[in-house]
Formats: sequence, C-alpha cells, structure tokens
Amino acid sequence: MSPAPAATDGRIRSYEDFARVHAYLLAASGVPPSAPAATDGRIRSYEDFARVHAYLLAASGVPPSLHERLYRKLADEVFDGGEVFAVEPCEDGRQRRLVLAAEDPLGRESDVFLVDHAWSFRLPDALKQLREVPGLAERMAALMCVDLDRRLETEELDEHDSDRSGSLEHVLQIVEKEKARIQERGSDSAAWLELEELGIDDDMLVALDLSTKFPNMVALNLWGNKLHDTEKVMQEIRKCPKLKALWLNENPVLGKGIDKAILDGLSELEIYNSHFTSKAGEWALSFCADIVGADNPCSSVESTLLESAVTIDLSDRCIHKLPEAFSPSKLPSLSKLNIRGNPLDQISGDNILKLFSGFTQLQELEVDIPGPLGNSAISILEALPNLTLLNGVNSSSIIESGKHIVDSALEPRLPEWSPEESLAERVIGAMWLYLMTYRLADEEKIDETPVWYVMDELGSAMRHSDNANFRIAPFLFMPEGKLATAISYTVLWPTHDVHTGEECTRDFLFGIGEEKQRSARLTAWFHTPENYFIQEFRKYQEQLQTNSICSSTKTKEAPSTKSVRPSDGRALRVYTDIPHVEEFLTRPEFVLTTDPKEADIIWVSMQVDSEVKNALGLTDKQYTNQFPFEACLVMKHHLAETIHKAWGSPEWLQPTYNLETHLSPLIGDYCTRKRDGVDNLWIMKPWNMARTIDTTVTGDLSAIIRLMETGPKICQKYIECPALFQGRKFDLRYIVLVRSIRPLEIFLSDVFWVRLANNQYTLEKTSFFEYETHFTVMNYIGRMNHMNTPEFIKEFEKEHQVKWLEIHESIRSTIRCVFESATAVHPEMQNPFSRAIYGVDVMLDNRFKPKILEVTYCPDCGRACKYDTQALVGNQNTIKGSDFFNRVFGCLFLDEQTNVSPL
Repeated sequence: MSPAPAATDGRIRSYEDFARVHAYLLAASGVPPSAPAATDGRIRSYEDFARVHAYLLAASGVPPSLHERLYRKLADEVFDGGEVFAVEPCEDGRQRRLVLAAEDPLGRESDVFLVDHAWSFRLPDALKQLREVPGLAERMAALMCVDLDRRLETEELDEHDSDRSGSLEHVLQIVEKEKARIQERGSDSAAWLELEELGIDDDMLVALDLSTKFPNMVALNLWGNKLHDTEKVMQEIRKCPKLKALWLNENPVLGKGIDKAILDGLSELEIYNSHFTSKAGEWALSFCADIVGADNPCSSVESTLLESAVTIDLSDRCIHKLPEAFSPSKLPSLSKLNIRGNPLDQISGDNILKLFSGFTQLQELEVDIPGPLGNSAISILEALPNLTLLNGVNSSSIIESGKHIVDSALEPRLPEWSPEESLAERVIGAMWLYLMTYRLADEEKIDETPVWYVMDELGSAMRHSDNANFRIAPFLFMPEGKLATAISYTVLWPTHDVHTGEECTRDFLFGIGEEKQRSARLTAWFHTPENYFIQEFRKYQEQLQTNSICSSTKTKEAPSTKSVRPSDGRALRVYTDIPHVEEFLTRPEFVLTTDPKEADIIWVSMQVDSEVKNALGLTDKQYTNQFPFEACLVMKHHLAETIHKAWGSPEWLQPTYNLETHLSPLIGDYCTRKRDGVDNLWIMKPWNMARTIDTTVTGDLSAIIRLMETGPKICQKYIECPALFQGRKFDLRYIVLVRSIRPLEIFLSDVFWVRLANNQYTLEKTSFFEYETHFTVMNYIGRMNHMNTPEFIKEFEKEHQVKWLEIHESIRSTIRCVFESATAVHPEMQNPFSRAIYGVDVMLDNRFKPKILEVTYCPDCGRACKYDTQALVGNQNTIKGSDFFNRVFGCLFLDEQTNVSPL
C-alpha cells in the first residue's frame, strides 16, 4: 500500500507529514534522524523505502500504485525487461527500436521496469574513459550503431557491384531486355530505363547508344554510376529530347556545372535528380501519385488518370512553387498529401492554405511544422477543418492537447562517422542522440558538474513519439538510507495500453511545450525544417541591425564625482567582511569599523539589497561597492542583451545567443554556416557560473541543444583563430574601477592579468575535451600558468612584430563601449552612492582585434568565489597587497588617479 498524502491540501501539519515529505532532503542534509528506519539506516522494508525515498518518488512521477512493486525490484535487483521487450534493428541497422514481445498486452500503469546505466561520466572525462576503460568503447559503439567496419562494408559492396556489373556486356544485356519489352508493347512506346549502380563510366555510356535504341525514352536512371566527363554525358543526354525525368545522383560529374546545361538542354524535363524543375507539371505529379513509373511509362498523362489520384507524395522535391496542375480541378479526389521537405518560398503560407482548402477530399496532410504553412499545427487545422490526420496524428487530439508542433513523422538524425575515426571518436559523435543527465546533491550543496549517462541496450532502444506509450525517469535507490551509497537507475512504466508487437516509445521532451522551444529542441534528434530556422536567423539579424542606441560618435560628459572625504578631514569609516580589505587597507584616510550603521563605506561580499539594508540598519547615504542592476553586465546573457540593444552586433562581441529565448535563430545561424562551409565551432557558457564550470566547446548541433538540459546557457561563436602566445591560447583580465554610470566615469588599472593555457592550441576534435588546451583559467584546474605584464608585452611584440600600445588602445576603447552599453540601456544603474570594481576578460583574434568574453565582479573586491580572490591577490601580475586596495580606495573615494587611467 502506498503512503497516505500529508494532507489533502499538501500542508505539513505534523512531524509525520514533515518526515514523509522531506525524507530525501533530510537524508541529503546529513542531519542524524532521531528514529531511523533501522538502527544502521538500511532499507529493510517497503515502509522504510517509502519514507526515505518519498521526495524521489514524487519527483520521478512513478504512479503510487507502482511504488511497492518498484521497491521489490530494486531490493532484489530484478531486471525483467528482457522477458517482456525485444530490441529490433531499424533505419537500415543505424538505429534500434523497442517493441513489446510478451504474448499478453501490457496495461496502463500495470508494471514498472528497471533500466541499468551502461555508462555514467562527467563530460570532460568522456573521451578518456572510452579510451581507457576496457570494452567500454566497443559496447557503446554497438549500442549506438556505429560499430560497422567500413572497410569490410566497402569490400562487400564492391563484391556486390562486381556481380551486377563491371562490363559493357552485362549492361547491354539489361538494355536489350528492356528493348524487347518495349517492342512487345509497340515500337513507339515510351521507355523508362533503370541503369542504377551498374558501374557505367563515360565511355560505356557512349557505347550504349541509348538514344538510338530508345527514341521515345521519358525517364533515365543513372544513379550511383561512374560518370565523370561533362561533355560526354551532355553529348548523350541531348540526344534524348523527350526525357521527362533524369537521375544522375551520386555520379562524380555532378558539381562540374552540368546542372544548368541539362536544365537548359532538355525542354521537357520535369524531374532532375529527384527534384522538380521549373517545368514540372501533370507528368511529375503523376509520377508522385504512382500513376506513371517504370512499369507504366508514358510521355503524357490522361486527365482522367490524374483526376482519380488519391495519394500524392511530394516530399523532398525541392519545390519552390507548386505546379499549376496542382489544383482542385485537376486533382478532385486527392485525399492524402505529403509536402514535407520543400521550401515553398515563392508563395505565401496563407495562399498555400487557401489552395489546400479547395481540396474538399483532403483528409491526411504531412507538412513541416514550423514550415511554409506557418509555425502552428493548430492554425493549420483551423484553416483546413476537413483534415483528420496531420503528420500522422489525429486532428482532434492535437486541438485538445493544444500542441503547436506535431513531430511524429520527423526524419531522425542518424549517427555519422568517417572510416578514419576510432570507435571512441564515433561514440563521441553519436552519444548526444542517447545521453541523459542528472545532478547530485550532498550535505553542502548541489553538485556543480552534471552527470551524463547512457541507459542500457533496452532503455537506449526507446525512440521518441509525441504520443508516447511509456515514460521513464532517473531514480536514485539508497539501500543504506544514505545518498553517498545511492545506486542510479532509470525506471520505465507504460502510460497507455500496449499490445504485442507494438513499438514502445517515450517523449524525449516530456513536460516541455512550445513555451520552452519544443519545436527547436527537437532538432537535437530530428531533421527539422532548416529553411524555417534560417528565416528566423535572418529576422534576428535584421532586428539586431536596428538596435543602435549608442551613437557612433562618443561624447564624454564632464566628471561628476570628487573626493567624498568629510570637510573636517576625519577618516572615512569602512565596514567590510572581506579579509583582504581588512588586511591591506592601511591608508590613514580610511579606518575600519565593526558597526555597519556608523560606516561611510560598505565594502562587502554579499549583495546589498533592501532586505540586507533593513537587517543591518543601513541608509541610502552610505557608499556601497556595487551598482543597482549591475546584473546587466556581470551575467553573461544579460551582458550580451545589453550590448545587442546598444550596438546591434559589434565586431568585438562574438555572435551570442541566449538559448532560453533564441534557440531558433542560433539553429538558423548554425545551418547557414554549415551550408556555406564556414567554421561552425561554438562555446556553451552557463549564465552565471565562474571558473568555466559546465562550459563546453563543440561543433555538434545536437550537443548544443542537449547541453541546455544542465542549466540556462548562452551559446557563443568560438574564436577559432585566436592570437597565440608561443603557440598557446591566452586571455587578458583587466580591472575596471567605476565611479559613476551617468555620466560614465571609469578608470582602467595599468596592470592587467595574462592567463595562459598550458597546452599548445589545436582544433583537433578530440582536443575539445582537454581543459588545458582550450581554457586559460589555470589557477583553478591544472597547473598555474601566468606571466608578468611587462614580460608578456615584450615577448608578444617580439613574436608577432606588433606594437602593444596600438593593441592596448583598441582594448581600452572596447572596454569603454561595454560600459557605455550599460549607461545607454540601463540608466537606472546610476546611484551617486555606488562605487565598484569589475574584471573584464578580453581575448585577441589572429588580427589582434579585441573580443569581449565577459564582465565579472572583480575578485579583489571579494564579490566572487574564494578561488578568484586568492589567485588574483596572490599573483605576481597584480598590484600587490596594500598597494592595490589603497590605490582602489584612493581612486574611488578620494578622486586620485595613481596607477589607473581614465577611459
């Protein structure tokens, strides 16, 4: 029996309610229970299990009716899924699916099954584990269907081809058989010649003399042959003026300018390389309706045949404008239509919907959503009320569920690899189609680094459906009642009745609707409409171009601040909780106080908001080391938004997208770069984490989208060609002192911090897992690697034959632009009683142009993690100890400009 709820309204009214609801949190906290489930804390009964795992059970979504059955299977380690399910190959062996193999149907919420985790890892360790753990790469490669031996596969194909072809005599036999068939029908009959994958080269094509043997040839299929010579191919093709369809796919001759010559030279050609030409009409439509074909070739189509067409598949025909023959009068019986994979960009979505509404018999439609008919399945159904199925899903269920996208028929992404890649590298490329993730918590905090895992062969075979019949959830079983010894599983249970032989599916984006960008996120697993996302990218670009609050001509207002020291000359009282300030602030103009109420300056590590002010008894007339709304600078997504609003898309900020709001434009940018063959490497950064935690470099679109699951992030174009120092990557940390926002009054410390990567820079794909190659913050992870500023400048100028002063001026100008952005976009930041220090991270590209990476709370002011503070204050690059804080306080509060320069 499942435990009773705490109360009908969920409120905690007793210790029993408290213990039941907070069982997991109490276990994670480490607080010793006064009455543990057993003397040693072990789980020995279902009651113990339900008490300790109450929070996890609620979070997993496992129905209460299955809780006790789940406990029995966990306690006895029962993995009985193999007795109920079967894993079958699909997609030509490049994917697997799970089907119900049991003789009896499986009822809704009738059972729960355990799924083991075949591989769990932290992302930076993935490649290392695959290379070093015996058998891991082999198992994962088999599970992800990337373990095919390409050389053996090629040999088998070659043997197959040699059996079928390899000689002119063999091809001539095929041609003569077809000629005999035509003569039986009549010498003037149309010919449809299938010569696919026969090893035909240029000379063989000439020798076949097809135009003489088949003067009425309407279709010629030469797919997958060995045609190289454009002139010879055109010479033979021009002799077949009646051709309606021609396939030269996968011949080396393509890409040599032959396309235009063929389209210009064949006046009746309606289908070329599977795509509709501008001449496509009734014949092309008849081919897609299975009216004409190899078994029924003809040069023209009787209108009565087209009128009887019920089903037409126009998918992936590269149609920009539907043929005039595609009309209700020509196709009055049309009931099923597939137009997926076509741009249809020469006619508006409204006009297409108006055209489709004239097909009164149309009941089933397949179309890209989002796509040429709009972004919403519901709006399509409203315009076409006679539809019963949209993308294979019942129309009424779409309207009832309120779904805007129906993803049932999207083409899956299948793993790709090259013959040169090792099994480990193949797995790295395919794993984003299979990974799941969770974070752990202990008594101190939530783990900063997420765990990724791959379910076993059974769980990984579950494919996606937006009408899934199963649900899964990760689950931590604590047999000893402690998180430290927890075992991770995934649990699986049916949410609908499932019958023998039926595929078992799950929703990859369970609980994620269109308000969380479901359509775009499906791109991680499916080929979604690229044209739509490219259009969204263009719209986004146009929007950025209109954003230019800041004038190109900068005018500096007169300084507004001056020394705040009292006129009677008394020292300014400073309240601080930062040890370095207490130790190093030694100037006589300042004196420390332990009472925040009497302080003139509040210099603390915490955020001083209204609640803190009330708690400490502070007033609005006390100076603080922070500005209101400074999150517009120090949080990565806000920084990008602030700069975009101020400057549009400046050169000194890499293309940056907030994935929580702008995933579609990012996908469009990625697709555009892929189409144009330009660099496509990106870096994922959490909104507000330091020390490169959960930061990843990748060129994999599926990885980019899946990495959203571990927390909100920005995706920024990676600087693939940075300026290097002795072959290594580096960045520069500048210290900026801000006295006023409006007017903007900022100062730059004369000393900056040079941070160097430890390894030589490379863009080898496997190097993206090497922290010390692509990241420079080595004071936290790995060996510290810094240089003194004067030494770096001297060596850098010598290595690159440049003048650092010119580079430095460009950096200064860029940093000022960053703070001008805040001034223009967020004038509410200004507070006459605010002073602050910020760190600005800059990288140079290979043209020595500065790129802004981020703005942080300056580590020396204490408003960052202890690692930052210790590293910067203790590093040889910085102004040391009392010099630093005495100069900072002198600039910010006494109007001094020693070792700083105004920007």
